[in-house]
Amino acid sequence: MAKVDPVLTAFGFSLKKQREARGLTQETLAEKAEIDRTYLSDVERGTRNIGIKNVVRLARALGISAAQLMEGVDA
Repeated sequence: MAKVDPVLTAFGFSLKKQREARGLTQETLAEKAEIDRTYLSDVERGTRNIGIKNVVRLARALGISAAQLMEGVDA
């Protein structure tokens, strides 16, 4: 079993919180950000190391800055 990475887990939690606060499903957010829903699901669970381009895509789709999406994520 893969080791849990606290940074990826924290980012996934932040992303899910922002998505749910806007009443969006994973499917809707994935469409808006032009990424695959299964990729988004992996990111929210903290099992995928997301690239910076996708961080920006998701932030734009949520209507927030990438910095806001990173709030609470510490190394």
